[in-house]
Amino acid sequence: MLNLTPAERSVLRAEAHGLKPIVMVGESGLTPSVMKEIELGLDSHGLIKVRVFGDDREARIEMYETICEKTGAAPVQHIGKLLVLYRPKVEAEKAGSGKAGKGMRMVTIVKPSASGTKKPSVSKVLLKGNERVTAGGTIKRVKKKVGTKKSVG
Repeated sequence: MLNLTPAERSVLRAEAHGLKPIVMVGESGLTPSVMKEIELGLDSHGLIKVRVFGDDREARIEMYETICEKTGAAPVQHIGKLLVLYRPKVEAEKAGSGKAGKGMRMVTIVKPSASGTKKPSVSKVLLKGNERVTAGGTIKRVKKKVGTKKSVG
């Protein structure tokens, strides 16, 4: 089980505030499938919320400790029927050729209005690795460099 400092726990609580629960524990309790979903959630998100349906506070506390013990996660917060858990994400290596270029990236383009009195238009665009945005806000592809062959003599 991970141990967090109070400052780390405070930061994680703030991050978890906007999250919605991704795992619900019903009357069956911590079944293997529920534990598997919690594991998958921790692997992909790192910080998750779990909602426990049931009115027994002692049972919820016991579930919270069991989940943390079995998954190696750190307890962040327990408010009512919500449990917040944290475990650092494991970076998976991508299998691919080392030849691949840049991927897609999101760019925000802001164009002023023609008259200058109205709000500027803002648009978000996905650019490929070989594209760029000009000063005027248009998208252009990068031209391939033409190399010259020097004669050896």
